[in-house]
Amino acid sequence: MNIIIKLAMAGVSRSLVYKLMIGIIFIGQATFFTSYLMGRDVASLGQELFTLAPGTPGIDQGISQPQFSLVIHGAFGEGQLVKPMAVTTANNRIYVSDTGNHRIQVFDMNGNFLFHFGQVGRQEGQFHFPYGIAGDSEGRIYVADLYQSKISVFNPEGEFLHYFGDAEAQKAIDGPGDIFITEDNKLYLTDINQSKILIFDIAEGNLLLEFGEFGRSAGQFYAPNGVAVDRQGNIWVVDTGNQRVQVFDQEGKFLRIINGTPDGTGDSVLANPRGVGIRGNNAVIVSNLTHTIFGFDQQGVEVFRFGGLGSMNTQFNFPNGLHVDENGHVYITDTINQRVVVYR
Repeated sequence: MNIIIKLAMAGVSRSLVYKLMIGIIFIGQATFFTSYLMGRDVASLGQELFTLAPGTPGIDQGISQPQFSLVIHGAFGEGQLVKPMAVTTANNRIYVSDTGNHRIQVFDMNGNFLFHFGQVGRQEGQFHFPYGIAGDSEGRIYVADLYQSKISVFNPEGEFLHYFGDAEAQKAIDGPGDIFITEDNKLYLTDINQSKILIFDIAEGNLLLEFGEFGRSAGQFYAPNGVAVDRQGNIWVVDTGNQRVQVFDQEGKFLRIINGTPDGTGDSVLANPRGVGIRGNNAVIVSNLTHTIFGFDQQGVEVFRFGGLGSMNTQFNFPNGLHVDENGHVYITDTINQRVVVYR
C-alpha cells in the first residue's frame, strides 16, 4: 500500500493528499518520493530511448513520432524558469506556468524570452501555485491557480482582466488543474480536489457540465491532471492516481481506458502520467513521470515511446505539462530540468 493511500485512510483530507501528489516533485529528492507515491520503481523506468518498429500494431496508421526541435530555459537570472508545470501557445507566443517563481513567462516561437507577469500573492494578478494554462480565440490567457482554487484571465500582454466564471462557476471550482479550450470557446478543466471534469462556456462564464467522482472504477478519477479534446469532441483525461488515461464523449459518457494494454484492464505501462495532447486525427501523446513520453493510437495501442532520465536534449526529469499546437508541435514542461522541450 503506498504512502498516499495510507494518508487518505488515516483521515487526511483528500484536498491535502492531492496537493501532495502535485507538489511532491518540488521536493529535492523527487525520484525517491515519487517511487513511494505510486508504488512503482520510478527510478528504474524510462531510462532508455525506445521507439517501436514498423509493423507494430498501430504504427502504420500514419502516426509519426515527433522529433526534438528546441529547448527553452528562460533568460538567465530574472527570467529563468523554476519548476515549470504547464505550457501553451497563443498569440504566436509560448506561455509557460513558471510555478516555482509564481508567475507566467512568455517567449517567442523560437524560445526567446519576451516578458513575464505575476508574482506570489493572493491578490488579483498574483499566484500561489500557477498550474494549467490555455488561450482562447480572442487571445486571452487563462491560468489555473491550484492552491487558490481560481482561474485568472489576462490579456495577451499579461494584464489581469478578471477571475473566470460567474458566481456559480467560481463556487464549483476547488483545486483546478489542467485547462483545455476548444475552438468553440468551451473551457475544460480537471478539478483535482473533487476528482471531476468541469466544462464551462467562456462567453457566459457558466458551468455547462460536470462529471466524475473519486474512485478507481471506469468513469471515476483519482487526482485527474491533463485534459485534451480531439477533433471529434471526445475528452481525454489523464487519471494520474489510477495510472491511466480515460476517454469520454462530449456528454461525459465513458468510452474506454488507455493504459498500454489491449483492453485497458492489464498492468499499466504508465506510472503517474500527467499531461496529454492530441496530434492530428489519431496520435495521443502522454507525459509520464518515468521521464518518458508515450504515443498511442485512438484505441490505446502504443506506437512510440521516447525520452529517458537525464538532462540531455532528448531526455527528461519529470515531464509534466504537455501541449500540442495546431501544427502538431509538442511542448513539454521538463519540470526538474527547469525547461520546456519542443518536438516537431
